[in-house]
Amino acid sequence: MIKILRNTTFLALILSVLSAQSEQPTAEELIKAIDDNMSADNRVITSKMIVHGRRASRTIESRSWVVGTNLAFTEYLSPPREAGTKMLKTKDKLWTYSPQTDRIIQISGHMLRQSVMGSDMSYTDMMEDRPLLEMYNATVEGSEVIDGRKYWILYLDAKVSDVSYPKRRSWVDVEYLLPMKEELYAKSGKLLKSSTMGGVMKIEGRWYPTSFNFKDELKRNSKGTQWVIDTIEFDVDIPESRFSKASLRK
Repeated sequence: MIKILRNTTFLALILSVLSAQSEQPTAEELIKAIDDNMSADNRVITSKMIVHGRRASRTIESRSWVVGTNLAFTEYLSPPREAGTKMLKTKDKLWTYSPQTDRIIQISGHMLRQSVMGSDMSYTDMMEDRPLLEMYNATVEGSEVIDGRKYWILYLDAKVSDVSYPKRRSWVDVEYLLPMKEELYAKSGKLLKSSTMGGVMKIEGRWYPTSFNFKDELKRNSKGTQWVIDTIEFDVDIPESRFSKASLRK
């Protein structure tokens, strides 16, 4: 059973007004609602990443500790081949540790765009956790009804240079105020990746997704990657020592 705990407060009233209103909200209101739903001061997550290959699928389980947008530590738990592998993010730097080689390697530059364990997610996908409001200007292009649910279509254009996807288009569920479907583009307008959310649950006045599907549109015959949250706890006391390079070898 998924366990979700959260004690922090946020603008629940604004979210309920936005979801209930029939007239079109502003792009800034939508972005802020998404950020309020998805952000947290800190969290501990147990999850599994299911990589769908052409012949078979692989499931990789992990546990992550996250503080704000600058600190994250992930330890892979299974399968045996991946168990003990660790990743540490501090601001814009990323290190990985492999127990097989007993080496700590910094991932930087073009390497950040590489696939994580053969999945459709890159290191930059896993690192980028900043609020959308800090990274993008946005416009509301209109609305669309899909399978009986209404979505605002939000177009985002980067206002800073250090983003993975300079342009993106999001289908924001009118009730959930979450980008249930996204298309991620290069500056040229070329489609790079697509993603969807699912398993949405109501948590203390807000909606939160517990599954994500990613597809690398540049990979031939890609079957996609699914990321499923098994447990998530908010506002947990995480020691600062968790985010030291020394913790990678512990």
